[in-house]
Amino acid sequence: MAEAERIIGTPDTPDATGGGKERPDSEGTPAGEPGNGPAAGPEASGSGEPEGTAGRPRGRRRIAVLFAVAAFAYALDLISKLIVVAKLEHHPPIEIVGDWLKFEAIRNAGAAFGFGEAFTVIFTMIAAAVIVVIARLARKLYSLPWAIALGLLLGGALGNLTDRIFRAPGVFEGAVVDFIAPKHFAVFNLADSAIVCGGILIVLLSFRGLDPDGTVHKD
Repeated sequence: MAEAERIIGTPDTPDATGGGKERPDSEGTPAGEPGNGPAAGPEASGSGEPEGTAGRPRGRRRIAVLFAVAAFAYALDLISKLIVVAKLEHHPPIEIVGDWLKFEAIRNAGAAFGFGEAFTVIFTMIAAAVIVVIARLARKLYSLPWAIALGLLLGGALGNLTDRIFRAPGVFEGAVVDFIAPKHFAVFNLADSAIVCGGILIVLLSFRGLDPDGTVHKD
């Protein structure tokens, strides 16, 4: 029995005598690594997390980044719209760069950049679904670039969804406030910009093979 325990046991416990005692966790591999059994660390018991003690804090930091970016994008969009409605609506446009860029208050019942004005309710439901999907995906998020990208999407979706719910003509049919008017282009807002930037970043990350959980794959 002692010889069998010596072979299958750890080499750093030469005094194992086969008395049936479990090896203390401090004598073997660090807590949180596979193979430690029930004494593998304070977070290993019942957590279901293969990453061990380092995985959870790392995941929490990425989730914090996601919601921080989303909150910043949402706040910036909300404040800008409040200022536009109070100071610019029903007033002449403000020229920023001659005729090439103006600030002009527009109420948009469609999707981003004014497309699909006949489907306001559908776009509202899509925005709500995007928010739910991002919230569920956040549980498996371990990539900082993905956290930033999803945060931009979440903040932009929340910004336009707020308009859909609380602005006229009614709940889920509200018109979004747009005000950034480049020459020969559709009028948009900061929420639209956040959504587009987040989408572009996600495409770039996908081309590079980086997954939300931090793994990298090559086709």
